[in-house]
Parts: sequence; C-alpha cells; structure tokens
Amino acid sequence: MIVLGQAGRAGPDSMFLQRLIQFVPSDARCGCRQRGGNIFAMEIGNQHNAAALVQPPLRTANFAIGQVVKHRIYPFRGVIFDVDPVFANTEEWLASIPEEVRPRRDQPFYHLLAENAQTTYVAYVSEQNLLPDDTGKPVSHPQVPHFFKELKRGHYISRDRALH
Repeated sequence: MIVLGQAGRAGPDSMFLQRLIQFVPSDARCGCRQRGGNIFAMEIGNQHNAAALVQPPLRTANFAIGQVVKHRIYPFRGVIFDVDPVFANTEEWLASIPEEVRPRRDQPFYHLLAENAQTTYVAYVSEQNLLPDDTGKPVSHPQVPHFFKELKRGHYISRDRALH
C-alpha cells in the first residue's frame, strides 16, 4: 500500500504517481481510497506470484542528493535533487540521444538543477556521464533554495521536507 498526500494537487505526490504507474503491470488491479482528510491510499495487486517476479539487480548510487556534479562530456554542472535507481524517463527521451553516446538503462539516473554558461534548467543524467564537481562554487539555479538550505564544504544541505 502506498499512502499519498493531497489528491489532485500537482507536486511531489503526483510526480511520484507518474513514475510509479509506469511499473504497474497491465493486468494489475489498482484501487485508491480515502484514509481521512486529504490522505489517500493506493493499493496495487496483480495476478503474478511475487516470488516468480525477477527484478534486475539495483546498483548503489555513486552520487548523493545535494552533491554538486558536472557532466563528463558537455559543459554543464548542477546539484542532484533526486535519483532514480534505473532509467525512468520516456522512450522518446532515450531515443533522442545519439546511439553512440546513449546511456545504459541499468544504472542510476540523476535529476539535476543544472546550469551552463547561458542558462539554468533541470537535467536528467546517467551516472556514467557524471563526475564530481570539486570547485566548491554554488549552483546558481533559482530552485536551489526550494530544495536546499546551504552549501557546506561543496555539498548542499537538504531542507527538512518530505520527499517521495
């Protein structure tokens, strides 16, 4: 059972649901019921024997939320604000990357508040394409204060808030 916050509200809960739903088998039963106030519970059941399901091995992420990193090839850097244990973006996104540099799916992917010389943006980057950024300089993305309190010894300290 997954307990969610306010229903119908855009934010971390709806982003979590969008990610979660892609892993629900097509023959699964889904139900959502109110547990009081604006708290809802989503139950997912399926007809497969849980012991028979084989999941790919998960690797331990080499980078942490709040860590400042840079791209191995392209000239941008950013601070990590979320991690997916394996690829969790769209097929269109993956297909848009030239095949010779397309990342493997079976590795952690990081959500960055990114910057380059011209602009700031949100980036989705595979672990194989990241390196630590040891400059100690802050990231100038305008959403950094939303996720982090301060930069301490090259690592951002997370705000006290619920993450998925």
